[in-house]
Amino acid sequence: MRISLLFRPFLAAVLLATVLGSLLQTHLNLAVLQAHGIAVPVTVRLHTSGLDLLGFGPTLAALVATAFLVALPLALWLLRGRDALGWPLFALAGALSLLAALAVANALAPMPTLIAANRTLAGTLGLMACASAGGLLFYALLRPTRGRVA
Repeated sequence: MRISLLFRPFLAAVLLATVLGSLLQTHLNLAVLQAHGIAVPVTVRLHTSGLDLLGFGPTLAALVATAFLVALPLALWLLRGRDALGWPLFALAGALSLLAALAVANALAPMPTLIAANRTLAGTLGLMACASAGGLLFYALLRPTRGRVA
């Protein structure tokens, strides 16, 4: 498959995983504030979501892009001749690649975890689900071209 055909699906996958992951991070942090009795009205949620997309989004996008740069081509290679494995393979590739990227980032970061959502199992699973959605989008966008391009 030509690399030029992979660029837009790759970009869309990274963007989806990043937006979902950033919003997850924001609302998990706001939930902690609410658990401590702090009111978080909808306007604050929306404003904070926008700020986090702009401020935290690029960091998460770099992490996701790095993870996907390895995992998605590997998944394509593994898929050869096994189209029935496509959906689960790309969902798993997205999820596990971000888990690996988080492990590396956390090992290199001076703080305990680079991303606050990654401090709990639920948050980590949520981030993996966001990356899984990105992997699935990548596969879905490639499916129409897979039969035509070798």
